[in-house]
Amino acid sequence: MKDLIAQGIAILCKNDNDINRIIDSRRDIIISLLERYINEIETFNPAYGLVGTTDTNELIIKHILDSLAPLGIITRLLNQCDTLPRLQLADAGSGAGLPGIPLAIALSNCDFTLIERMGRRAGFLLNTKAVLALTNINIEENELEKTRDSRFKLITFRAFKPLEPKLLKALFRVCEPDGIIAAYKGKREKIEEEIAPLEKHCGKWEALPCPVPFLDEERHLLVIKPKT
Repeated sequence: MKDLIAQGIAILCKNDNDINRIIDSRRDIIISLLERYINEIETFNPAYGLVGTTDTNELIIKHILDSLAPLGIITRLLNQCDTLPRLQLADAGSGAGLPGIPLAIALSNCDFTLIERMGRRAGFLLNTKAVLALTNINIEENELEKTRDSRFKLITFRAFKPLEPKLLKALFRVCEPDGIIAAYKGKREKIEEEIAPLEKHCGKWEALPCPVPFLDEERHLLVIKPKT
């Protein structure tokens, strides 16, 4: 397990200078925390249905490395924000904590709120926070629509729901006025089909490639900004 995580992170660092800058000085700590996180997922997955695989390598590649692949993009987006050093980020429909927990492990100078409506999964997140001693995450057991608004500089979601006007409105409501939505997506063609009917509801959007080590699938981070 450890070797595959280390190899994947090495590839991400080699391909993106910002990822290397974030990870390099804490690489051993990050890898150790990710190992422990994977152990927690595998322990609770049979009962809670956290991820759709029982294969450790697939879990590492399709979930952990996939969560970390846009780390450089996210960092560059945050660096463009005129805000205090301690940024507030959120992960909507966090489920098993993906991508929120891997991002929080890497971005220890940011605070993350993991929003999850299902009680058992929120319980898993609370337990994982304690086991990994992650002081920069907060768990909110709630519907996205009921979350207090205007809180976050950036909100991620992955394998949550297809984008539609109601969801987009809910996401922007919990963002700061100049906040950013960062959605983990696959093929650009599918993204363009999904975003076309939503363009009147949002401002600028970009689909930025973020290849995942060892995964021969097209992956993008869909970045959406509010109307100005």
